[in-house]
Amino acid sequence: MLSWQKKGEWLELVLPETLESAQELKKYIHISDGYLSKLKNSGGLAMKGTRARLRLFPNESLQDMTDWYPLEVLFEDDFCLVANKPASMKVHGDGQQDRCGKSTLADAVASYYAVTGQHCKVRHIHRLDENTTGPVLYAKHEWSQLVLDEAMRSKSIERTYVALVEGHPAVQSGIIDAPIGRDRHHASRRRASQSGEHAVTHYEVVEHLKDAALMRLRLETGRTHQIRVHLSHIGHPIVGDALYGGALDRFTRQALHGEKLSFAHPLTGRREEVGAPWPADMLQLYTALQKI
Repeated sequence: MLSWQKKGEWLELVLPETLESAQELKKYIHISDGYLSKLKNSGGLAMKGTRARLRLFPNESLQDMTDWYPLEVLFEDDFCLVANKPASMKVHGDGQQDRCGKSTLADAVASYYAVTGQHCKVRHIHRLDENTTGPVLYAKHEWSQLVLDEAMRSKSIERTYVALVEGHPAVQSGIIDAPIGRDRHHASRRRASQSGEHAVTHYEVVEHLKDAALMRLRLETGRTHQIRVHLSHIGHPIVGDALYGGALDRFTRQALHGEKLSFAHPLTGRREEVGAPWPADMLQLYTALQKI
């Protein structure tokens, strides 16, 4: 097992052998040739005997002064952070945010870094819709971001969701394989379209409720609004998701929650599983649908 310690801006590794060259570090740590060269050229790499030091944690200043916003941290170490996103909050700004004065999850993470004395830029690895709740993964520094971005591209980061949907699906489990593209009649909406991008969602029906069902879903791809589009496509839109045909009489936002996030740690490779508690409003809806 690799022995390591964070020392300020440096990661110090204790290796089982003396290395002949910096390239041999790749046997013990996931690092690209480009980033290894960057460290060497900037003086960010030192090797002596069985020890190697890499400047993976350079102090970074935040460009903007953000308002403080409370942050629920689900997981944190020197390399990454998982935050629980509430409803009615965007992951990051879109140019309109400053004018409406609403905080984003990026603001909350930035203020958390500031008050805890961490000199990190905000680097999200994936996103959630504004009214979807659940865990969002952040890399604390450039190297971690490169590793986690590659994990997203290779689909090794798993995201599991729960949703309360309209009606009772006839098939209890399966795969929705339907490409997703833009809806030319509605700027913010997507639709299932053969000319769209490849999109795959795995699902299972967990429980039948009164005129509704609880479903668990796992994303194989990560298209915009993917779960919402796919569930509407099979005739079971999410409760409260008016954009895709869900009724608003029981809930005023889509009843969709990121239940679990699973990823390989960028340094150790150990599988980290991070769960997020259901938000109170969705739990109340579920309880009400059970009692009807």
